[in-house]
This record gives sequence, structure tokens and C-alpha cells, in this order.
Amino acid sequence: MLKRYHTKGIQEAGVDEAGRGCLAGPVTAAAVILHPDKRFKWYSKLNDSKKLTHEVRAELRYYIEENSIAWSVGFADHKEIDKINILNATYLAMHRAISGLHTQPSILIIDGNRFKSSVAIPHHCIIKGDGIYLSIAAASILAKTHRDELMLQLHNDHPQYGWDHNKAYATAFHRNAIDQFGLTPHHRLSFNNPVTQLELELEYEEEAINNSM
Repeated sequence: MLKRYHTKGIQEAGVDEAGRGCLAGPVTAAAVILHPDKRFKWYSKLNDSKKLTHEVRAELRYYIEENSIAWSVGFADHKEIDKINILNATYLAMHRAISGLHTQPSILIIDGNRFKSSVAIPHHCIIKGDGIYLSIAAASILAKTHRDELMLQLHNDHPQYGWDHNKAYATAFHRNAIDQFGLTPHHRLSFNNPVTQLELELEYEEEAINNSM
């Protein structure tokens, strides 16, 4: 089982994002405060959302939302991504998720190697934290399932892009659909510039494969 907390004896929120490398739709973040001293059976199933099946993620989403001390999801849409860039949009989504918590944590543990804080809450950045700490894993599951749910809704209006399968990641099917049908109003224009796209493909190719499952 993953670690129950980073700092013992204080209330901490795990924070993670989903959709950073997608060609369309928002980047989504979640913040979750779990009960560090309780031992729910489903804690043993928590892990990096990319390592879980769709069915297990759906099951865990229910448990997280029903049993956590607090949870919140935040979005930064494609227009905000184009305006302020994907890194700052990710920070924005994270801050929206943190601000949405009805209980303020004493510390934040953030998945990744950097975070631009605008709140007076101490934080720690943890590389691959979604595979180390329960609360970050829970945040990764909520971020992914809420974003996937939104992309399924958008898929109904734009079925030719396969968002029900690839969730707008830069898969070959999605790129080929863009070549054939052009861009939708939900595509990130900055991500579909040829020069920018080449850089993004190199950076996010592995993420596209892992997250489209």
C-alpha cells in the first residue's frame, strides 16, 4: 500500500493533474484530503491512475468522493491554456481545486517537480508522487475520471476524433482526424501549431500512450 501521509499529525491535501499533454479540452486538477488514521480497505487499491483500469478508477472515484475529508476538482479550459501556456494553466487548475476544498489543509503535497503557489499553505513537490502517497493517488484518480467524463460528453458532438478512446491525447488516430477534419472549437490552438506540436509530441508521446487507456 502507498504511504498514508508525508508529514504525520497534520492535515494534508494531495494534488495532481490530468490532460496536460492533450490536444483538446481542459487541463484538470484535483485536491484530496484523506483520513490519515483510518484504514479503509479501498486504500490498498489506490495508485497512479495510469496504472489502473477504467473500472477500478470508477470504483475508487466513488469511494474517494464519499469517504474523504474533502475533495475538489478544478479546470483550466483550452482558451486559458492558449492564453497563459499549459504550465501556468496547470497551476491555475490546481489552485482552483485547492480553493474548492471546504476544509483548508495545513500542507499540500504536489505531484511533479514544481509548483507556483499563490496560497499561504506550505507545499512539497514529489516526483511520481501519485505512486507514493495515497492522497496524491486519489487526486490523480479524480482528475482523470472527471476529465475523461467531460471528454466523453464532448465526443458526442465530435465523434470523428475518437475522444471516447483517446480522451484528446496526441494519438495517431487523433492526429489523423485533425488532418482530415480540421480543428474543433475545443482544440488548443497553441498545441496544434506545427512547431509547437513537434516539441509537444517529443515531450508527451509516452503520456499519450499511458493516459489514453
